Amino acid sequence: MQDIAQATEHYVRRLGFEVSGPIIHDPAQTAYVRFLFQPGDSVFLELVSPDRPDSKLSNALKRGEGLNHLCYAVDDIESACRELRSRGMYLLQAPVFAVAFPGRRLAWLIGRDRIPIELVERGPDGQP
Repeated sequence: MQDIAQATEHYVRRLGFEVSGPIIHDPAQTAYVRFLFQPGDSVFLELVSPDRPDSKLSNALKRGEGLNHLCYAVDDIESACRELRSRGMYLLQAPVFAVAFPGRRLAWLIGRDRIPIELVERGPDGQP
């Protein structure tokens, strides 16, 4: 969690990001997360840190810091998963409810490029 606080300071002070909310613990994802954004933009930056040494994220952290995955907001997560699977992506995690997105589900897929794709259901007001 300390890493997220330090990274937040860097992105806010040096790059002009704003904090979207507190650091959130998601035990299902074995992670701490925080969202940042640039004023006037609809793209969010998600800072992620493992919550313990045996976290699902430990292997990713061993590969180094930087881009870990891409995330897309979708209206119908089941349909989006089917579509991506029909295009050759492998389902890593079927849709589950997420702490960071109350009342919404997320899913994970991966393709040949080995870049994980996270899908998140859009919020009730269309928010990503």
